[in-house]
Amino acid sequence: MSAQLIDGVKLSQQLRAEIAQRAAALTAAGKQPGLAVILVGEDPASAVYVRNKIKACGDAGIRSIFDKYDADLSEAALLDRIAALNADPSVHGILVQMPLPKHINPHKVIEAIATSKDVDGYSVLSAGELMTGLDGFRPCTPYGCMKLIESTGFNLRGKHAVVIGRSNTVGKPMGLLLLQANATVTICHSATPDLGYHTRQADVVVAAVGRRNTLTADMVKPGAIVIDVGMNRDDEGKLCGDVDFAGVKEVASHITPVPGGVGPMTITMLLMNTIESAERSAK
Repeated sequence: MSAQLIDGVKLSQQLRAEIAQRAAALTAAGKQPGLAVILVGEDPASAVYVRNKIKACGDAGIRSIFDKYDADLSEAALLDRIAALNADPSVHGILVQMPLPKHINPHKVIEAIATSKDVDGYSVLSAGELMTGLDGFRPCTPYGCMKLIESTGFNLRGKHAVVIGRSNTVGKPMGLLLLQANATVTICHSATPDLGYHTRQADVVVAAVGRRNTLTADMVKPGAIVIDVGMNRDDEGKLCGDVDFAGVKEVASHITPVPGGVGPMTITMLLMNTIESAERSAK
């Protein structure tokens, strides 16, 4: 058996078409969605991420506001700018690209963003809303993973899902979203003594640790769905995930490739959160 690929590029295109329709409807009603993106410093990877986000906004009919600052920008000045964006009714989402220069406290910056505009879903209040089942913003990567699982037609109710990784941005919220879908969830991490014991019982495995070959074929239950969030480089410098793709695809029923799986979904779900924020504001 060879697993069916879960095509994140194709699903992302489908969702972005829906987002563009919703954005057009809001714009026609005089409520064009707006996303503000702030970049501080000259980190090359951050510049690429921001450029991709701004382009995605333009393609979807979402107005983007791009603030680019030198690395010596003061924390106070950044907080003042966030306060101004919080007060601007034409801005429905605010994203501060990480990492920030060392003299700026990232936690303080994230917490300064109004919860109603926290489209990354990173603040303590957003995390609390997710944990308690309130209608807040879901962090973009886990939200995208849920859409990928949903696209297979698999019903998570009563099934066993294992998340490898416990980060605040992926692992923990991923577990909460799976719980909301009525899965039984196990979260494994670096202190889990026998990872394979847990993953071999899983109907769904989400690998999000940032270390290649964390999940191998002998650790996967036949027919399981495998979602690979990792982004690493192999010995030849090629992109790869946390999963031994060549081996696991012969055991799993569905698997995400790297690249082309989870990656395209993250920006798409950022756009989705921005649209949802604009629709709430319009009401």
